[in-house]
Amino acid sequence: MYRFLLSRQWVILTLVSLLLIPTMIRLGFWQMHRYDERTARNQLVSDALTAEAVPVEKLTTPGHAVTRDERYRSVTATGSFDTEREVVVRRRVNADETVGFHVLTPFVLTDGKVLLVDRGWIPADAPTQTSFPEVPAPPAGRITVTGRLMPDETTAASGIKDLKGLPDRQVMLINSEQEARRLGAQVLGGYIAQTAPEPKGDSPELVGRPGSEDAALNYAYAIQWWLFSVGVPVGWVILVRRETRDRAQAAVREAEQAEPATV
Repeated sequence: MYRFLLSRQWVILTLVSLLLIPTMIRLGFWQMHRYDERTARNQLVSDALTAEAVPVEKLTTPGHAVTRDERYRSVTATGSFDTEREVVVRRRVNADETVGFHVLTPFVLTDGKVLLVDRGWIPADAPTQTSFPEVPAPPAGRITVTGRLMPDETTAASGIKDLKGLPDRQVMLINSEQEARRLGAQVLGGYIAQTAPEPKGDSPELVGRPGSEDAALNYAYAIQWWLFSVGVPVGWVILVRRETRDRAQAAVREAEQAEPATV
């Protein structure tokens, strides 16, 4: 009855089914792994954002590489902005996905070290691309700033090409090592995205809080793949039963046609 399973068509179908089952199971476990990763990352970000602010030099020093546990931690620093050596970071977007610049201003601490402060986004409204845009001035004098600690940007991590030959006072990446060479100063590793004090007139537009990754979607995908893996053998059995039924019905019709007509 089931000799048809030895046909070329059914052998191929069976082999493909046997291959799909473990593949879908593995894909389900991979999605669960991604779910665990994203859940842990979301928790890490949440913990960092809700942690009490600490002085920036407790977490970073010149040459320090900001770690995953330190990223987004709220830090404070006391000093003054050095607007004369301020630069803008090209090709940055705001919440509305409008392309403009981020304003990167050296912040000279009371001990002489420099902290890079991303003061936020401004539109690209200069007369030409080579012109330095109009940048709202930060508070003058000695102040205390608060921000989220961020690691240095690299091409490998961000995908942003570090283009050369840019107009004066324009950069592609926020990188403390590069800025240390440019400024000829001791620059703390990483930088901060300023959160306070808020700018007057809402410009520059402060960088928004990091969003959470959709871990639940990976969980749903894992369940989906596992359901598919169960559906493959179920579907195979249904096809076999249908084929068996169709062949049985065909045999009955052939038998009926082969019977001699009654006189």
